[in-house]
Formats: sequence, C-alpha cells, structure tokens
Amino acid sequence: MRTVDVIIVGAGLSAAAAAKRLVDAGLETLVLERFQLPRHKICSGILSPRGHRFLLENFGPLPREALHDPVSCKGVTFHFPSMVSIPMDFFGGTTPHLHRKYSDYWAIQQSGAEVHDQTSFVGLQDHGDHVIVEARKSNEPVFYRARQVIGADGPNSPVVRSVYPEYQKSIPWFFVGQKFHEIIECPLDEQYFHFWFHPELGHYTWSHARDGRQIVGVGFKRGDNFAQKHAHVLDYFSKKHGVRLGDALDDEGCGENFGPSLINRYVFGKGNVLLTGQAAGFLNMIGEGMSCALHSGAICGEAIVEARLRNRPMQQMYRSMIASEVRRTSDQWNPLKIAFARPHEADFPAALGALNWRDRALVLRDMWRFVVLYKEFKWGRQIMLAAMQRALLGRYSPQRWL
Repeated sequence: MRTVDVIIVGAGLSAAAAAKRLVDAGLETLVLERFQLPRHKICSGILSPRGHRFLLENFGPLPREALHDPVSCKGVTFHFPSMVSIPMDFFGGTTPHLHRKYSDYWAIQQSGAEVHDQTSFVGLQDHGDHVIVEARKSNEPVFYRARQVIGADGPNSPVVRSVYPEYQKSIPWFFVGQKFHEIIECPLDEQYFHFWFHPELGHYTWSHARDGRQIVGVGFKRGDNFAQKHAHVLDYFSKKHGVRLGDALDDEGCGENFGPSLINRYVFGKGNVLLTGQAAGFLNMIGEGMSCALHSGAICGEAIVEARLRNRPMQQMYRSMIASEVRRTSDQWNPLKIAFARPHEADFPAALGALNWRDRALVLRDMWRFVVLYKEFKWGRQIMLAAMQRALLGRYSPQRWL
C-alpha cells in the first residue's frame, strides 16, 4: 500500500492549484485521475482575468498548445429577448482561451505532484489519523494511505458521494450540451463570449467561436430533449441574429449544478476529507468555473499546510480560509451586489447605465423574466436570505455549508 501525505482525486485546475501549494510546502502529494492524461475536458475555455493572473503567478506563461483559436477573449456580450445586446470588455484586458485538454495537463505537471492516471477512485475510509483510499487501475484494486484526501473531481464528484451519499440527490441538476458547427455566416463577434438571457431558449444558452467552428450551447433541466432544445436555439439565432451555420460536426455534454453558489449551499467535506472546485459547489455566473476552481484549490492546499503548522483542526481552518472565495463567488449571483456593486470582471452596471431609458427598462424586464425561469427550484427566498446576510453581516452564513 502506497503511503503519502495527501491524495487529490481529479487532475483539473483545482487539483493543480491545491497540489502546487502542498508540494511547495514539502508534502508528498499524489493525484489520482481516472482517464489517461492529457484527457478531454468539456469546457468553453473562456478564462476570467482573475484566473489568468493566478496561472501566470503560480505556473508561468501558458504554452501555445494550451490555447484554442482565437487564442484570447475580450469580454462577454449579453443578449436579451428585446434584441438589446450589451458587449462588455473584461476589466483586465483580453484573457486566454484555454484548451482544457492541454492546459490542465500543463498545470498538473507544473505543480510537481506525482500523478497516477487511468486510476479510478472507488471509495475511502477515514480512520481519524489517516484515510484509506480504494481505487482501480487496469480493473485491479489499488489501495493508498494518506493523512488527508482532497476531492477535486468536478460537479458529479465520487468523493462527495462517498462522504455525503444523499447530497447529490437533494439538489437540482442540469444538462449542458454544446454542438460544433461549420460557420457559413456569423455576425457574432468572435472576440466575445455570447450569453442569452432568454427564458424560451433554456436555462443557459451561449455561443462563441473556437478553432474555426461556432459552438452553440444549451443548458436545461436533466431529462429534457437536447436535440429539440438545440434546434430551437439554432432557429432563433438564424432569425434574430442572422447566424447561418452548417450541420453539427461534433457534440458533447455533461451534467452540471450551479445551485450551491447561487444559494450558499457549499459542501466542503468532513474529517480528513476536503472538497474543492466544482465538487464543493464553486461556479461563477455565466458558467466560468476555472478561476474559482484555481483559487479554492489553492486555499484547500493552504488550509492543510496551515492546519499542520499550527496544530489546528483542518476543517475549521479550511472553512475559515475558504470564506473569502465564497464571498467572491456568491457575490456574482447576489442580486443586491449585481445592482449596486461590481462583483463581475466586466462592468454590467456601467454598460446598463449607458443605455437609453427605454432599452434599460427592457433589459431589466427581460432579466426578471429570465430569473422567474428558476422559480420551480424554490431558490428565491434562499437567494434573498443570503443576499441580506451578506449586506448585514458582510459574509455568507457558514451554517449553510456541509
């Protein structure tokens, strides 16, 4: 049985950030990844300025193979049913368009951690002073021993299921699917990520250029028909935006959940098991999860190091330190922050204020109709409660976290 200081499950950006902190502190760190590396990752690849700064400061300049074409993104454009469109540049200038297959592999290599790929996490047993992790490699069981385990294995996390078996059954899930089309004619500016606040198109609708193709993405409740949803969006794009695309050349999809960030219902683990990135519930508005994955992963690694140095309870240390990233992420969904502050890295209040009064009223009406789409999940009261706690206490209540 292999014994190390820390085992990280998953080899994405949150895992790389955690591993970098742990390795730099001298802790023997082992990463388990179920796929062969470099592995495909479903993601738009549009990174925020904050995430870009983190990569530069911690891992160095990105290699060219870690970028799609176009290699950068200037900002985001919001589109509304009233046909008002609002382009907004990122505060920090253009950001890289990550090719997640190679950017994640580069980051995990830069971390200095040992990696066991094609090794699937099966389960764990926390014995108080150590954790036994069971995995499978080449259909054979493999066992590891570590003082701590980090689950950095995405929204449908097996580590979360092993620690909280009922958690993932208690939250709503969405399917996000994207198809890649040949471009015949596309007036949408390829330097921007385009997002539609349109309840008739779905819970999450986006489009952008990548490697000579146009991505058309749709998010909806799990169980709905992806083909029908996608065809409806294509028809809308053609009629309203003059977008002419060829048949889909490829498609992909996955299950997602953004409820934890929206309603402050994060899951951070227990005992010697910590959860980070999307496994913990971090996801920025407009679906960019890379920056909060990087920062939460780094905090997770730092919490283990600090708990050991100070001889403090690890969970207590992690929850104290992660509160700053909770504020940053949940602020992006907080209606009071959106209206009266600037929680995003593009200036929506300024862009809205630059519109004439008629268009401003139309946009606010359209946004309200879009928010009502989520009424069935009964998030309204929870969102407002979290917003009021943030306004009155300056933070989000940790009592909501698991």
